[in-house]
Amino acid sequence: MQRRSFATLALILAPMFATSAVAIADGPATPAATPAANAEAIARGAYLVRFGSCNDCHTPWTMGPKGPAPDMTRALSGHPSDVPVPPPPANTGPWVLAGFATNTAFAGPWGISFTANLTPDKETGLGNWTEEMFITALRTGRHEGKGRPILPPMPYQFVGSLNDADLKAVFAYLQSIPAVHNKVPSPIDPPEETKTEAQR
Repeated sequence: MQRRSFATLALILAPMFATSAVAIADGPATPAATPAANAEAIARGAYLVRFGSCNDCHTPWTMGPKGPAPDMTRALSGHPSDVPVPPPPANTGPWVLAGFATNTAFAGPWGISFTANLTPDKETGLGNWTEEMFITALRTGRHEGKGRPILPPMPYQFVGSLNDADLKAVFAYLQSIPAVHNKVPSPIDPPEETKTEAQR
């Protein structure tokens, strides 16, 4: 009777010991980022975005009671899709850079560039970007880390010089802000007659 009880107990406990052995062999599970750690990264990212003056170009400017200032109701949403851009002045003489009134479009020898929508909107912003895509884009100067060149005046070299932890913090912050649906226009190439050999 006693032998039968021990045999029954062994059958019951065997799967439990096997599961424990697998858990020990695999090691402890990697803990997911805690809410506190994520909040710390977002706060760090917010600080870096302020320091980098990202709102100066990626947030449309409007005239307020104290003069022109970023319209924070459209924070970091890029050049407004509902604001058409007429042809820029000719690039002649030493003055070769022109800025649009919203401070979100710029013309120069490269053509016309528009500041990107950095909000987490999935269709028009960074909502479908990964952390890796974001870091690679700023390190290589390529859209999504592999596409067209990121055009002036975006100082991607300056931003891309941040370490991985800081770039991850910036991305975490940008993913935490309100999404704004705003499809920024594609860059416009310079007129054919003004293109350099490298641009042709």
